[in-house]
Amino acid sequence: MIEHNLKFYLKKYFGYSSFKEGQEEVIKALIDQKDAVAILPTGTGKSMCYQLTGKLLDGTVIIVSPLLSLIQDQVEQLRFQGERRVLALTSNLTYSEKNYALQNLHTYKYIYLAPEMLQNNEVLARLQQQKISLFVVDEAHCISQWGPDFRPDYLELGKIREKLGNPLTLALTATASQQTINAIMSGLELDQSATKVVRKSVDRENIFLSAFKFNNEQDKLEKLFDLLNTIKGPGLIYFSSKKKANEITEKIKAKTSLKVAAYHADLDMNDRFIIQHQFLDNKLDLICATSAFGMGINKENIRYVIHYHLPGELESYIQEIGRAGRDGKQSIAILLYQKGDEGIQQQLSLNNIPDNQMIDYYINNKQQFAETDNESIQLLNKISNLYSSKEELQSFFLQRKRQKFNSLQQMLQYVDTNECKRQYILDYFEDNKKIDHHELCCQKLNDDLPLKELGLIFDENEQKSLKIEEFYKIIDKIFRT
Repeated sequence: MIEHNLKFYLKKYFGYSSFKEGQEEVIKALIDQKDAVAILPTGTGKSMCYQLTGKLLDGTVIIVSPLLSLIQDQVEQLRFQGERRVLALTSNLTYSEKNYALQNLHTYKYIYLAPEMLQNNEVLARLQQQKISLFVVDEAHCISQWGPDFRPDYLELGKIREKLGNPLTLALTATASQQTINAIMSGLELDQSATKVVRKSVDRENIFLSAFKFNNEQDKLEKLFDLLNTIKGPGLIYFSSKKKANEITEKIKAKTSLKVAAYHADLDMNDRFIIQHQFLDNKLDLICATSAFGMGINKENIRYVIHYHLPGELESYIQEIGRAGRDGKQSIAILLYQKGDEGIQQQLSLNNIPDNQMIDYYINNKQQFAETDNESIQLLNKISNLYSSKEELQSFFLQRKRQKFNSLQQMLQYVDTNECKRQYILDYFEDNKKIDHHELCCQKLNDDLPLKELGLIFDENEQKSLKIEEFYKIIDKIFRT
């Protein structure tokens, strides 16, 4: 029986001797032809669940993923491991490349695509002709999560799955409350009584949690540079604004010797690719990024993640701080909150949600909105197909507004709490784990960070080594010119 030899196949195909927590349980369920929802913390190798299963089942694995950068990263990883039967069916393909791929879908074992691509009738028709062994929905929380990068096409995956013949299905995410799990199963039209749910604790014990609160941006900036001059890297700083990410990147270049780059949606694909790989190859110490960066970036030695702006919800915050410490070594997550930061999230997340007046106008004039650049109208074009009446549509958007507001309040409470931040997160996700709080677990608001005790501070020898390294770089540059 295959399920009794999974470690053998893991070693054979991927070179690993043992599974990470949750992987084997998920794969066994899939081998037994049970649909599964897997909630596995960031850094625990969720992709292995479908990659190994794909090797053991006859047919094609379809992977739905929300970001082109994430798709490209996963494809590269598989190719690096020697798998050539992998395709990124994305908008980056030329017409001839896409046509060739569609004519030869049967030759691919793993097909990655964004949910929007499944709305293409030709793509869907071609996929219907394939023997699909597994249908994977990566970042499945997108089905229920509301934010500036909300993907309404995720809401149609249940109908797409039905059109594909209801293949064996795996939904993957790093964070999900029971409410989100229920939304995922409902959205994908999975039988809740027959679906295997594998849920591991969201707690990452090696990530120290902390938050600072400021009255003005100058104080926040001073704290940021104090941290950057103290904590060992590599690191990530997340921003809610592309403009601010660029601005702080330039200040860091001017005031420190750190090798830093900004990463956000305004960069073209080539620049994003170069920055990602410079970071992965340790040619950059630091990335100043928006939420576009990080999903699928498998860099094990990130030591710190700093949030310059308040995230919109704990789900995305946990996803983003999970980029740190994938090697299991001590790392730190720091949130820098300035009074009023929540206004940025309200503007980002709520402004594009249509109000009742806009919905009413849209319903009465729907024909004229077939093509538009207005984000609210684009959203209505997608969502209105899912509801039969104006009242249902209004109720949907009202519920989403409330959900987003409540999520933002939970985030503010996380900043303000003087109790154990780790336990706060576990309670939010209805995780039964109980924390025995200690000083190296998390920080009380605005207390000093125990960086030395955590081993995250440069010692004297390391500082000397860095200075000598910089000296030789300068000398080398002089002689080269």
